[in-house]
Amino acid sequence: MDAIILAAGYATRLYPTTKDKPKPLLNVAQKPIIEHIIRKIDEIKDINKIYIVTNEKFQEHFSEWLKNFDAKNPIEIISDGTKSNDDRLGALGDIHFVINSKNIDSELIVVAGDNLFELSLRDVANFFSKKKSNVIVLHDVKDFELAKHYGIVEVSDNLVVNFEEKPISPKSTLASTGIYIFPKKTIELIKKYIAQGNNPDKTGSFIEWLHKREKVYSYITDKKWYDIGSFEQLEKADRHYKTKS
Repeated sequence: MDAIILAAGYATRLYPTTKDKPKPLLNVAQKPIIEHIIRKIDEIKDINKIYIVTNEKFQEHFSEWLKNFDAKNPIEIISDGTKSNDDRLGALGDIHFVINSKNIDSELIVVAGDNLFELSLRDVANFFSKKKSNVIVLHDVKDFELAKHYGIVEVSDNLVVNFEEKPISPKSTLASTGIYIFPKKTIELIKKYIAQGNNPDKTGSFIEWLHKREKVYSYITDKKWYDIGSFEQLEKADRHYKTKS
């Protein structure tokens, strides 16, 4: 299994803090967010390589960070070539970019680079092995008003039946955590999705397309999860992780 960490965004909502520093390198409990994520990926037994996809602006930041990081698995920093928020490839666009540029043809775990979570990715990988199909990790935010800010998923018998990005009237409170595992056969479907000119910006748009063609199982966690999209969430995560360190 290969891993892709999505870190090519420009995090404009956290300016000026992220104007000259990528969000995944912001510290939470004295450790960059991306290090928390990598240690979670390291829980999975058979990771071949971790690809961190970033942009032209921040590639050097990640390269400098990697020089001082004690990595368990091989890590490669990849720039998607973009230089601003206006020409970004989007999350699915970046996944497709890495697949093509590195000729990935294996099972794939994708994790958004601005998420912090306490669930075990080993457990998610074991669930994936049993189902032998696509898996999306969900967190129940238990509040329909709060659900309006996330990618919201409807499930039936543990299968995804609908995905809607930031819905005005949410039909559930199950939020996507930005963690996905895809079997090898889905690699070709990612290529097909992009080739058809579909929206490359959000991975959720691909999940909405995918579940009509292949089974997408939900893995629902009640463990702590932080989507670092605001200073408030960053501060909450920092407080929480400091109590654990």
